[in-house]
Amino acid sequence: MSLPIDPTSTSAWAELSALQESFTPDLRGWFAADPGRVERLSLPLADLHVDLSKNLVTDEVLASLVRLAEQTGVAERYAAMLAGEHINTTEDRAVLHTALRRPDGASPALVVDGQDIDRDVQAVLASIDAFADRVRSGEWTGVTGKRVTHIVNIGIGGSDLGPVMISAALEPYATGGIEARFVSNIDPTDIAQKTKGLDPETTLFIVASKTFTTLETLTNARLARDWLWAGLESAGAIDSDDAARTDAVAHHFVAVSTALDKVEAFGIDPANAFGFWDWVGGRYSVDSAIGLSLAIELGPDVFRELLAGFHAVDEHVRSTPLAKNVPVLMGLLNVWYVNFLGAQSHAVLPYAQQLSRFAAYLQQLTMESNGKSVRWDGSPVTTDTGEVFWGEPGTNGQHAFYQLIHQGTRLIPADFIAFAIPAYPLADDGRDVHGLFLSNFLAQTKALAFGKTAAEVEAEGTTGALVAARTFAGNRPTTSIFAPALTPAVLGQLVGLYEHITFTQGVIWGINSFDQWGVELGKQLALQIAPAIEGDETAIAAQDASTRALLAYYAAHRTS
Repeated sequence: MSLPIDPTSTSAWAELSALQESFTPDLRGWFAADPGRVERLSLPLADLHVDLSKNLVTDEVLASLVRLAEQTGVAERYAAMLAGEHINTTEDRAVLHTALRRPDGASPALVVDGQDIDRDVQAVLASIDAFADRVRSGEWTGVTGKRVTHIVNIGIGGSDLGPVMISAALEPYATGGIEARFVSNIDPTDIAQKTKGLDPETTLFIVASKTFTTLETLTNARLARDWLWAGLESAGAIDSDDAARTDAVAHHFVAVSTALDKVEAFGIDPANAFGFWDWVGGRYSVDSAIGLSLAIELGPDVFRELLAGFHAVDEHVRSTPLAKNVPVLMGLLNVWYVNFLGAQSHAVLPYAQQLSRFAAYLQQLTMESNGKSVRWDGSPVTTDTGEVFWGEPGTNGQHAFYQLIHQGTRLIPADFIAFAIPAYPLADDGRDVHGLFLSNFLAQTKALAFGKTAAEVEAEGTTGALVAARTFAGNRPTTSIFAPALTPAVLGQLVGLYEHITFTQGVIWGINSFDQWGVELGKQLALQIAPAIEGDETAIAAQDASTRALLAYYAAHRTS
């Protein structure tokens, strides 16, 4: 694997640094002087219409950013990823989430490390389809012969955030009479609330853990198993002997895992375990068997449409020149904002209630991928990396944090996402509510870009100190992403877009966007502290003074 290229050593970085020194954003002036700006900076990406014109860039800045992508090898590293080279250097693994959505029969065949990747992926997809059809048709039943009405996915991180987000986003497509719920937090409140009101006889649990060792997931799985046994036994549906309990688990639990021995030890039939591979990172896994809950809730056809949306973006990135490559350009814009204009966060603001969990999903995708301080060869980074991704659906966010974006002292680039056709078209006194909703989407990007001058405020009759309070500086950068409707394919395109934005930034910064060692230390320490929580004096003595004091507080206040 080639060494990372220090972006600060490139001529493009020097160009950008020089441009930044004399850079004065003027969106009002740029729009007035350049009637072709919007058309030139509005680009198609499959079904998405992406308007970059309200970003703080000139043609000169964009050209230098594209040269930066060329000089840091973005296209070459993408080709290496698609080919199965081990670009995940710290774990010596290929990175092949793009292979999960290659269509059946794709040519040329993808063979990596002697393994036919296409054949493996299609085999798992076929097994997912078949199982989902069995559950949805009622062929698969619980231990008492009743059909499944609820599925509960137990996972955490990438085994939870993607399925949760997509389940909410595609709720209008959940027409099979099966409701999905999701448990992730080890806080016992989560499993208690998600099983509340469910009938054990009609509930199917999916335990999603590649290694079947994840602390939170296995703890919740055991709690779910206890809940199942207790409910079935109290209803007289099963006896309390081991054989009856084992049979119940076999009817009400399946797994997404490759650790078949551990799956079987838990009581799940290994024939009902759906695998994936070490070249699928958790935050890139929703289109693998981790999406089993989605295939059941939404149906296999919807899941396949989702995959097709992902693949459309993969193909766009592979085949489109950098200067017109939408995910690459958006990644480059983020580099411009972080490394040259001082931005530290990035807002994602979907004007679609269905995308209520989209920002949470992107937080793992972006910050776990690019929150790194060393490059892929182990050397220190030479620039700032990563940014805090956050957001809420409009118009809720308008009444919460938009004040900071409009008039605060921090530069916060924002992506606005909207759809022309609503999932639920409703009218209020004859007025299209969705049209009213989208007027806010359009108004916010306009206000952020162009602001309101003191003269304009005074012309409305405002005087004195209120003039400054009601003045908006403008030049707050936004990207507008529009699509006809939030279909499964469009959702796949949106997720794929941000995957490749993240990839682009990682390549430019020279970091490995596919490991996550930063989450390991806390896990290790939690295992060491657990005995202290339970009163082990030796474990307590091994802690620092602050942790010992907090353990004492816990012991004094835990009453049951």
